[in-house]
Amino acid sequence: MDTNVFFIILLATVMHAVWNGMVKKHPDKVVAVSGIVFGHVPASIIAIILLPAPSLECIPYIIASALIHQGYNWYLLSSYKIGDLTKVYPIARGFGPLVATLISILILGLVLDNLIILSIFLICAGIMILGIFDQKNKKNSKIIQYSLITGFFIGLYSIVDGYGARISLSAITYMSWSFILIAVFFPIVLKIKKQKNIFKNVMNRGKQIFWIGGTLSYIIYIIVVWGFTKAPIPMVGALRESSIFFSIFIGYFFLKEKITPTKIFSILLILVGVIGLKLF
Repeated sequence: MDTNVFFIILLATVMHAVWNGMVKKHPDKVVAVSGIVFGHVPASIIAIILLPAPSLECIPYIIASALIHQGYNWYLLSSYKIGDLTKVYPIARGFGPLVATLISILILGLVLDNLIILSIFLICAGIMILGIFDQKNKKNSKIIQYSLITGFFIGLYSIVDGYGARISLSAITYMSWSFILIAVFFPIVLKIKKQKNIFKNVMNRGKQIFWIGGTLSYIIYIIVVWGFTKAPIPMVGALRESSIFFSIFIGYFFLKEKITPTKIFSILLILVGVIGLKLF
């Protein structure tokens, strides 16, 4: 992976950990996630006004991306009924790049060096063990099931957004239109989930996440999608999810979470995998 792309994506992972920390800290995770989804809209509107429109060829990708994100949102929200965000998210985020890698190699014909594949696997394994070896998850197989399905949607939208951005005239406006469409569809998911007055609740109890978290999340994923146009999608996706590495430290210093032997092992696997992506 090109050095500039590598370090720009790595910078995005640090920012990714910050807004995830905001969601993790918020007492109402539905309000927090909704704040991020709706918080993408202001920056998206500005980008659409100022930047070139995406190509007509990428419109099907924008629609597909928005629909796949609803699947991701559906299972993420569903997981709150059976498990906490901190239990579900590591498995989902670690499984996503594995899905993207398998689709890219087996279906789309991408050729990757074996050492790169190993590096991706190490990062994904390092992330997933945080959830898989959690005692509550061991006792509830449905948590793991929902997490894996959520991760499946992460892998799918990564592939769609990567290829959609490549054929668009602007990766920024491509994702801006996708974010707006995601925000338009999202209330349907909320209604089915019997969540009422969410936007009002976000404005009352999640303004910080809406403005700061939403804007950070927008910038980060724009950087990631730009990275998809410069390097293989599985490599960028795996590097992006290494944000869990920084999330552990944010949890320790700001959320008063403990550093366990499992977390230390996770950090080592992720670190070796990240180094492998750069070297190979």
